[in-house]
Amino acid sequence: MGVWRQLAEYFYIKKRDPKAPHTRWMQYMHGINRISLFMFLLALVVIILKLFVFRKH
Repeated sequence: MGVWRQLAEYFYIKKRDPKAPHTRWMQYMHGINRISLFMFLLALVVIILKLFVFRKH
């Protein structure tokens, strides 16, 4: 499975593969990965805003 497909599944853009294993631990792992990706993207937005929008001249 490709990285972009996995990211799309994490963010509910693409449906999950019906043949993929459905265990409780996999659901926990994917949930934690989803939270960490959201936090990473939020941190990137904050960094970009600090660098370009809220610069002191």
